[in-house]
Amino acid sequence: MKEHILVVDDEMGIRETLTGILEDEGFEVSTAPSGEEALELVAKQAPDLVMLDVWLPGMDGLQTLEKIRASLSVPVIMISGHGNIDMAVKAVQFGAYDFMEKPLSLEKVVLRVQRALEQVRLKEENVRLRSSVEPSDELVGESRAMATLREQVRAAAASHGRVLILGESGAGKELVALSLHRGSPRAGQAFVEVNCAAIPQELIESELFGHEKGSFTGAVERKRGKFELADGGTLFLDEIGDMSMATQAKVLRVIETQEFQRVGSAKTIRVNVRILSATNKNLEQEIREGQFREDLFYRLNVIPINVPPLRERRQDISLLARYFLVRFGTEYGRKQKELSASALDALSAYEWPGNVRELKNVMERLVIMHTRDTVEAADLPIFTRGKTGTDYFAYKDLKTARTAFEKDFITSSLEKNTWNISRTAEELGIERSNLHRKLKALGIEVP
Repeated sequence: MKEHILVVDDEMGIRETLTGILEDEGFEVSTAPSGEEALELVAKQAPDLVMLDVWLPGMDGLQTLEKIRASLSVPVIMISGHGNIDMAVKAVQFGAYDFMEKPLSLEKVVLRVQRALEQVRLKEENVRLRSSVEPSDELVGESRAMATLREQVRAAAASHGRVLILGESGAGKELVALSLHRGSPRAGQAFVEVNCAAIPQELIESELFGHEKGSFTGAVERKRGKFELADGGTLFLDEIGDMSMATQAKVLRVIETQEFQRVGSAKTIRVNVRILSATNKNLEQEIREGQFREDLFYRLNVIPINVPPLRERRQDISLLARYFLVRFGTEYGRKQKELSASALDALSAYEWPGNVRELKNVMERLVIMHTRDTVEAADLPIFTRGKTGTDYFAYKDLKTARTAFEKDFITSSLEKNTWNISRTAEELGIERSNLHRKLKALGIEVP
């Protein structure tokens, strides 16, 4: 994908020379002879970099620079045949990235342009990495289920195939996606994540494909979409099952062609992106109910990977608990805490409806709030007291205590969701049919 440079100079010879050398270097180039025309092009095209002459007829270069910087965050290199230190200082104060004097050295022009664009790319990459990568993330576990999962990730990572990651909320689907990227040939490129459930449907297309300035209310400048930012790397579409049918159709077309247009633009952008997706929904059931496109499902489901819930790999619970205690103890500079045998038994017996994410949050809370060096079962926030005031430790056997807790927990969730079965099942990370069975088994009557 070519980066776009706007050259603004009242001398035709300068415009032609710079156009030739920059196009030879693989850039797309537009030109303008005046500040007024430059502002029009900036509004329409939103270039990646502007080379701007100081001395222009009408609106001069510094005035043009000020207006460009007010509307678009883009590096501007000022050029002048009458350069001096005061002019350079003033240009930088107005927001210029660099200042060059005529006659221009074409070799220096290319170097300065590349340096400016590289700085922009590094800033964007830094933002992406800070938002998507958590230090110390790894697939922790010694169970057979985790060994199988790691082997599947290793095999799938080496390919360019699309992967559909399935599993309950909090089971670690995002971590699997990141592991797939880190083990792939694209590991040195961008890893860009989109949570399809967290973005309003009216903004999802702008988030995925970008938009041009003025294309809708609030679009005050051009924005690159996630597909564009992930060019050469990996795009992770999390909670793909929450995407609207209209957006699904557009994503399907991009998957097939690797081409798209920004919102408000007719210009086609071509990218090379590997797509990973994840959902906690049963997409085949969603297809039957008319909520998900069958053709998109088959495009995404080239390599399916199932992430097991924590209750299906109980032997990993104690290992994960200790791992998180060490990790958060180091992060917060706290003395290392130990889990007693009773605490480990209680953790292993719990159903963990929130999966690894819930366990992680419990361990972080203990590191921050627990004052003693050893954590006992009674100290665990998940077992202390339910909403009804039930003391689960008053029960003599684990099965009875667990049943009582599960009944209280499900009832509390149902009340919070005004007894909506579908919403409660989704929050708990279980199928509706499974929730109905639990309600019957636990004797919970729905009003």
